Amino acid sequence: MKQINIFGKEETTEERKYSSKVEAPIYEPKNKKPHLLELYNTYKTNRLILEIQNSQIEDEEKDFLIEAAKRHTVFHYENIADYYSYASKEMQLLMEKSALVIIDFDKAIQLGYVRLCDEIREQYMTEYGE
Repeated sequence: MKQINIFGKEETTEERKYSSKVEAPIYEPKNKKPHLLELYNTYKTNRLILEIQNSQIEDEEKDFLIEAAKRHTVFHYENIADYYSYASKEMQLLMEKSALVIIDFDKAIQLGYVRLCDEIREQYMTEYGE
């Protein structure tokens, strides 16, 4: 059976490598609220920041590199999801705004974390209808 993919190319069922079925995962939180320190690891980030601070480069360059070093923080999303389930409503909202958890697909679109292009939407509608 041949279908048109999102790029307008015709392909057979055998050529399709990925399922187009979309299902939201169901998450069951654990019975224990994790400690905040269990949500992330800053070891590499802190090592880089220390090295940057001890360097002889300009302060503006240090500021830039320190901000860039923060992307090396490792987030443990399973623990974050557990923490979310025990957090206050205000904390939950801020976690959602930071895209640490995505609870509501429509809200994720509203906050700009999910962008749907017309081609993907059209392909989805072709395959699954309204």
